[in-house]
Amino acid sequence: MQPRDLSDHVAYEAGRGIEEVARELGRDPSEFIKLASNENPHGPSPAAADAIREAAGSVSSYPKSTHTDLADAVADRWAVDPAQVWLANGGDGAIDYLSRAVLEPGDDVLVPSPGFAYYGMSARFHHGGVREYVLEREADFAQTPETVLSAYDGERIVYLTSPHNPSGSTIELADVDEIAEETGEDTLIVVDEAYGEFADVDSAVALLEGRNGFEARDDIAVLRTFSKAYGLAGVRLGYAIVPDEWADAYARVNTPFAASEIACRAGLAAIDDDEHVERTVATARDSRKYMREQLDARVWPSEGNFALAAVGDATAVAEATQERGVIVRDCSSFGLPGCIRITCGTEAETERAVETVNAVLEDLELEREPEVTDA
Repeated sequence: MQPRDLSDHVAYEAGRGIEEVARELGRDPSEFIKLASNENPHGPSPAAADAIREAAGSVSSYPKSTHTDLADAVADRWAVDPAQVWLANGGDGAIDYLSRAVLEPGDDVLVPSPGFAYYGMSARFHHGGVREYVLEREADFAQTPETVLSAYDGERIVYLTSPHNPSGSTIELADVDEIAEETGEDTLIVVDEAYGEFADVDSAVALLEGRNGFEARDDIAVLRTFSKAYGLAGVRLGYAIVPDEWADAYARVNTPFAASEIACRAGLAAIDDDEHVERTVATARDSRKYMREQLDARVWPSEGNFALAAVGDATAVAEATQERGVIVRDCSSFGLPGCIRITCGTEAETERAVETVNAVLEDLELEREPEVTDA
């Protein structure tokens, strides 16, 4: 007995953790900082941490009421109907729900390259195919209607990412609207806003609801997560906001009680912790600026909680910085073997990362792209 043919499937490569690296190198975990997975340097929302502790005694119950309460709270935050909120086990769980709701065997999705690998993974799990549109380094990974539409060939789902991972570029609402208008009536435009709290752009939820001067659309869905700005990556909680007409589909595609009792209670507490989010966003803004100004490498403008740097040989630099106690993301798995991605840390973490990467670049004497300064 064997599983079905999975040769076309690509395994997701997560950023390496401190415990894993420390064991491998035979070192004390306290020697390391991890800036590889775009996690929150301030930890979880304190309110959410309290809620998690308080919820420990209730995990014997299924999260029926808390699931409903959280959907209501998210809907209130975005001024949509609660039925439009599809809670999931992380943002990737929401991607799976959309794949189940949209894809028939043999349907294709269109994804950015470089980009989040799980877009294509989910399509293949649901017997779909994957095509790519390329975001060019020379254009600072700009996401334009021309770039997307020139590659479009009737795919059932088109993924946009704002801010884009790993570059940090964003896409304007008018451009999202144009892409939706120019694609077929059976194509769903999915806008992944996992890092949306960090960006100075409006959410594409406005396009679903006909706000900001746009007409309401029924061919756009928006992905959001509690993993980044709220600091809840470990509890796995995300959601999709879908067109009003899609409300009934959720009960037919979700797994029973998809978001756990602890996740729902943590989300309920975190969603009102504006102070924690504001502190996190301010830290990311300062960290991005510092890396742009101080790293001895080309650093792309970013609206996420990370920065992409061209270092010549990503694997060599990532391994060398890791030896010196700073874990960054080798972007070879994104198809960018010359780049590393550095998560925005605290002031001390960011300064240590910059100092370490600069020292490694000097020691390795790698050929790399010239630095680009803001005009």
